[in-house]
Formats: sequence, structure tokens, C-alpha cells
Amino acid sequence: MYIHHSDVQVVFMFTERFIRYIQFEKRYSPHTVSAYQSDLDQFTGFLNNPQKLSPPPPPVITHPSQITHYHIRNWMVELMNQHIIARSINRKIATLRKYFKFLLQEGVIEINPASKINTPKIPKNLPVIVEDVKLTQMLDDNEVFGTDFKGLRDKLVIEMLFGTGMRLSELMGVKDSDINEYEGTIKVLGKRNKERIIPVNNELKLLIAEYQELKKKQDFFGNNSLTLIVTDKGANAYAKLIYLIVQKYLSYISTQNKRSPHVLRHTFATSLLNRGADLNAIKELLGHANLSATQIYTHNSVERLKSIYKQAHPKA
Repeated sequence: MYIHHSDVQVVFMFTERFIRYIQFEKRYSPHTVSAYQSDLDQFTGFLNNPQKLSPPPPPVITHPSQITHYHIRNWMVELMNQHIIARSINRKIATLRKYFKFLLQEGVIEINPASKINTPKIPKNLPVIVEDVKLTQMLDDNEVFGTDFKGLRDKLVIEMLFGTGMRLSELMGVKDSDINEYEGTIKVLGKRNKERIIPVNNELKLLIAEYQELKKKQDFFGNNSLTLIVTDKGANAYAKLIYLIVQKYLSYISTQNKRSPHVLRHTFATSLLNRGADLNAIKELLGHANLSATQIYTHNSVERLKSIYKQAHPKA
């Protein structure tokens, strides 16, 4: 299939309208908006490859209504051939569903081509965690991070993710004004723009205060930066920076391949559950919409109990 340059602009006009909708009306996080934009760009790029499309589409796509469920299914097959994991494929299809639903509401199309799509099943893998004892020992070792601004910032990133269980996007969105030092809490803006309040322990509270004081000495408060976590030059922190910080320090205590900010979120939840925390309380702390999302952590706890039983029981 060949798409003329002018026709690409027609398709992109609706894409850009959709991006403005989720950005300004739905007020999705910048990270989510970027993911939606990337998914739509990938799908548009796929439509420009005629050899990958079956049955043959119209010679020129001039309107989104010409896109059918066959195109979407073919894209899914192509993603699978590229060994993209099921979770990522499902997210991309969810993007198309929301995009075409928006076009349906706007009267641009009459049928949602993504409504007939069945997404691949996601294997239920246990959440990847690190040993909280080793993590705590590392955080208590003052020589690991150093006392300069960068070292204190890096330590705060690890402490915030492990001490609150917040998501990467949530950490990047935390402002200095979201810290309530008197109450010992942090206000977080989660998915679907839902706010929640997370308590912080005294050690983390002191670390935040120490970091903010050093941040003032660096004159980063006057650098038009409102977020708590900033770069070495005082600009708002970005996702890759947080990833690199987490990967660096988790490599000191873990040899596993997965060393992402979400591993610390999983470790936070599993540690609470192993120490007797109520599942509903963990759900609220994590900002899950329903309990089923939180229950996955019970599997880690069951595996831990099995391990203890095998080690300790004479009949195991």
C-alpha cells in the first residue's frame, strides 16, 4: 500500500487531535502520552509497508475509516514475529482501542475496528523483587552513595521508590510542594489523575529535608524546576535518568537481569505483605484500582512460605 504525503497528513490530523485530547482534557501523564504517541506512530509506519498487509488494503488510505480489524491483526502478527512480549502488544492494542473509540465519539468513523480484536494472553509471571535485607543494608551504608548532591539525589530516588512503592511516572511528578513535612506524607498523582497520600518513615523524611537543603545551596530551586527529583544541573528528572540510577545501585546487590524502578515497587509491596500488612492497605498504598492487581504479590509470599517450610520442617 502506498500513502501519499498529503494523505499521511490527513491521518496525522486525527492522531494529533487525539493526543491533545488525552494530554489536555484527560490530563494523562507525559510518560503515558509519549507511549500513546509512539504506539500510533508505529502503527502508522506499519501501514506504510504494503508487503505486510493482507488482504490488500485500498491503494491509498485517505481516512481512518478505511482501516479495518485485518490491518490491526496483521500488525499484531508482525509484533509477535518481532518477539514483542504479550504485555507490550496488549498495551499497543489498548492504545488503538482508545484512539478509535475517540474517533467514534467524534463522529470521524462509524465502526471501531479494534473492537473485534482478541489480545494475546499474558503469562502470569511472579513479580521480580530484590532481597529487602540486602537493599536496606545498602541504603544504610553511607559510603555507597556519597554526601555530594548527586549521591544524595541517587539515594533519595532509591529510598522513595522502595519506601513508598510509587511508580516511575509518579516519582517524576512529585513536586517539593507535595511533601508535607509536618504530617510525614507525600501527595502522589497516579493513574487516571487519581491523587493519593502515602506516608513516609522518619528516615526518609529526614533524607528529603537534607536533600532539599542541599538543593537550595545548589540554587536549583531558582532554576524554574518544581519537581523534587532533578538532574545534576537542576532540570526536571527524566525517565532514563531514574532507570540508570536504579540499575546502577541494584547491580550492587542483585545479579538478575531486571533491575528497573518497578522492581523496587514490587519489593515494597512484597515486603509489606511478608510482614503481615493487610492486602487492602497495600492496594491503597500502591494506588491499584482493584484488589486483583494487588493479589499477585500473595504468590511471592506463598513461595516464601514454601521455602521456609522446606528448610525447617523435618517431613518437607
